[in-house]
Amino acid sequence: MKKFALLVPVIALLLSACSIASPDAGHQVVWVKKPILFGHGGIDSTPVTAGLEYGAISSQAIDVDMLPQRIDMEFDDLMTKSGVPVDFHIVATIEVTNSVKLVSKFGADRNEKGDWGFWNRNMDQPIRTQVRDAVKKREMQAMAIDQSAADAVGEEITKAMEAIIISLGVPIKLKGPVNVGRVNPPDAIKHQRIATAEQEQRKITEIQRKLAEDQRKMAEESRAAADNAYNAKMQLSPQQYVQLKQIEMLQTVCAGGKCTFIMGSNGGVAPVLDIGKK
Repeated sequence: MKKFALLVPVIALLLSACSIASPDAGHQVVWVKKPILFGHGGIDSTPVTAGLEYGAISSQAIDVDMLPQRIDMEFDDLMTKSGVPVDFHIVATIEVTNSVKLVSKFGADRNEKGDWGFWNRNMDQPIRTQVRDAVKKREMQAMAIDQSAADAVGEEITKAMEAIIISLGVPIKLKGPVNVGRVNPPDAIKHQRIATAEQEQRKITEIQRKLAEDQRKMAEESRAAADNAYNAKMQLSPQQYVQLKQIEMLQTVCAGGKCTFIMGSNGGVAPVLDIGKK
């Protein structure tokens, strides 16, 4: 019993001197062995995928995030076929497929922003070259307005990115196609597009106004023709026609009891409108 009691602090001391690997869900830990005096260093071919594992004090436990990771790339002043530069960004989602190979061949380090080191060292520049080449093939107007053009660029970049991953042997895969964000031309082009849209809208408004005026003119002409035909049929003089219209107007106004008729000294009858009645 006393021997066991003596062994407890010894075991605790040995465990405290060990490296510990305890990956979270969706993570793996890769052991990098670094012997102090004897033996050979290297990377353990079997990653720690769950639970708790102890390693030598000189071993390093490298955590690798195996969950899908979002990659954002910004592009400024990329020249289009039209000779007009545009700005936009792309979004790709990647997933590590082999943590041991990633650590041994490319490294699993990240910078202060959380960006993968292997991406900046191996993937970034080749992909940017492919994106520039894809944009050069297309007109600025199509890139900025037609979503299908941006989608076509995304498809082209997706294929190029997959080819780069295969050629370099990076143990990652794309999760879905690359998405191209909104394409923004220079401010001067934006202002011109706004001015052009305003001019087009002004033309549409003028056309609609002219159509309304033409319709009103046709209605007036039709009414005048009808009046002339009525006069000819009834054999009314212009003065008689005016008097008839006055009678029709008074009939319409006074039908609801909104006026009072007053007998004049000459025997004529004149209506007085009561504007207070409703």
